[in-house]
Amino acid sequence: MTAVPKVNGIPTGWQAEMLAILGGPVSRRLARWGKVIEQILAFEPELQKESDRDLKKRSLSLRYRAKSGEPLAKIVPEGYALVREASVRTIKQRHYEVQMIGGISLFNGCIAEMETGEGKTLTASLPLYIHALVGKGAHLATVNDYLAERDANLMRPIYDLLGLSVGVVLTKDTSKERREAYGCDITYGTAKEFGFDFLRDRLLLRRMGVTQAGLFGEITAAALDPGGEQPVQRGAHFVLVDEADSILIDEARTPLIIGSIGDKAIEKIVATYRWSAEVAPQFVDDEHYEYDHDDKKVELTASGRQMVRLMPKPTTLANMGLVDLYQYIERAIRVHRDYHLDRQYVVKPGDKGTDEIVIVDENTGRLAEGRKWRDGIHQAVEAKEKIEVTVPTGQAARITVQDLFLRYKYLAGMTGTASSASREFRKVYHKVVIPVPTNRPAQRRRLPDLVFGTADEKWHAIVQEIRDMHQEGRPVLIGTRSIDKSIILARLLNLAGIEHKVLNAHEVEKEAEIVAQAGQPGRVVVATNMAGRGTDIKLGPGVAETGGLHVICTELHDSARIDRQLMGRCGRQGDPGTVRQYMSLDDDVIRTGFGPESAEKLEALGKSNSAAAQGYANYLKRAQRKVERRHLRDRFVLLYHEKERKKMQREMGQDPYLDTPD
Repeated sequence: MTAVPKVNGIPTGWQAEMLAILGGPVSRRLARWGKVIEQILAFEPELQKESDRDLKKRSLSLRYRAKSGEPLAKIVPEGYALVREASVRTIKQRHYEVQMIGGISLFNGCIAEMETGEGKTLTASLPLYIHALVGKGAHLATVNDYLAERDANLMRPIYDLLGLSVGVVLTKDTSKERREAYGCDITYGTAKEFGFDFLRDRLLLRRMGVTQAGLFGEITAAALDPGGEQPVQRGAHFVLVDEADSILIDEARTPLIIGSIGDKAIEKIVATYRWSAEVAPQFVDDEHYEYDHDDKKVELTASGRQMVRLMPKPTTLANMGLVDLYQYIERAIRVHRDYHLDRQYVVKPGDKGTDEIVIVDENTGRLAEGRKWRDGIHQAVEAKEKIEVTVPTGQAARITVQDLFLRYKYLAGMTGTASSASREFRKVYHKVVIPVPTNRPAQRRRLPDLVFGTADEKWHAIVQEIRDMHQEGRPVLIGTRSIDKSIILARLLNLAGIEHKVLNAHEVEKEAEIVAQAGQPGRVVVATNMAGRGTDIKLGPGVAETGGLHVICTELHDSARIDRQLMGRCGRQGDPGTVRQYMSLDDDVIRTGFGPESAEKLEALGKSNSAAAQGYANYLKRAQRKVERRHLRDRFVLLYHEKERKKMQREMGQDPYLDTPD
């Protein structure tokens, strides 16, 4: 039997025996899983002697055992050893012991917290293989099409050797291509596509006359109907969520909605949106309207309503009710105040060649393709930017991210930052977060935080630090909170004569290549916090000797997890690296956390006495924690209302995903 290597952070010997019984939730599991590693290693010498054909036969034997009802836990040691051997032979990568621990935690339905660069893509192959053996499909949900396709192609040789088929669901795919992808043993795709396909199937089954009671039981029979359209999915067995914190938490406040156009006067609605967008800048805060900073609501005053009545209007608005007009104006004022180009959204050409609004997820900095704001906000933004106004849609079907993934019989997730959200994972998804030990001890060094009185002072200090690191030959990665902030920094770097690249999550594939090269000597990359996420930054020759990659965080985000994700970009696989957090007294997080009054006071202090700014670091972090608590509350409120709504609709004999009020 192969000797068991000592794994960083995994107890062995009598310590493991004791912790397996008496340890806490994490140490108890790690101690037990350490024994499974020994069982996996026992298969290795035998498998190394077998031919590729013998490995495939062994895999078919495991599939037969799984389909015969043998508990999958008994198959795990041999199955994981098979995947590891297949990986060595096909893609020349051998799973580390800590990746095996990660794979075991995922099989056991946990959220595995694995540091950046620890190989989550390879780790995912383990539980996907085991659950795929049952023949009911194993899904991997990630954040964009590029990562889904890249990961599927990287892992495909492993699955091919073991006799399993792999499919990818992409945004551009037809129904036929989607059906084929879902019919494979393992399917890669985005959470968004999995959700919309579920809703489209649900609508199709209703049209086919399948009753609510039979929606799940009759999917297979319906799919076998040779005539007409057919559902694309085949049920929800196992899903592994990559970037679990981003998908299961950050994006969980926004439901996935398929719209249905009502019998409304489209021309009149579009004209009202356009007119409201034109006149909104004329309304003055506190005189014509009151603004609620907590709920972000606008309400017209008596003076504001009078102004609406007296304003000249196009003839198409002649029969529009005053109450409706007030609502359109309030919405337009809110958009004018709170929704800014290159911060909350970008304008880019759509599939049809015309410009469209694409939301920028403020938590992740990623473009949320296909998502729309509700309650007419999206249309008000379109009118503001003078592009085609899409008619506000009713809801034909709707599902929340929580609902979508809780439908699966088995759910697991992996991410670099989950510990701070462990309570939410446990309460909402009933999942334990397991911090998986790193393969090599981390050498990342956090330099002291720096706080400045104004944003100008902060940006100039950042440019100076970049210049210093650049002269030493060290690569620097700078994370910004929004696209407009990265443009400001890029302008300053140009003035300083520092060559750099700017990434704004516009072209995911191209940016992944640039991020992969961000560890080369003297490279400077400015990126919104999520651009290129999912891509390893490997250090170039001689960079480790100069101190490794230096990461600069330019501002606190609404969630400390986003800051940690950015910091985790350096120091992969035991590489050296440093990170520094910059803040200023006029940062957005103060206004979001404590409101405009506190923000204005601090802003004034920063301008008059910038030397005192350093003492306010904890105050800024308190503001961040307050925003985090508010977002947590929003998600729990949404979850509660969705639960109550579904319960009520089921009692009324309605389908909770289709019979939704606007």
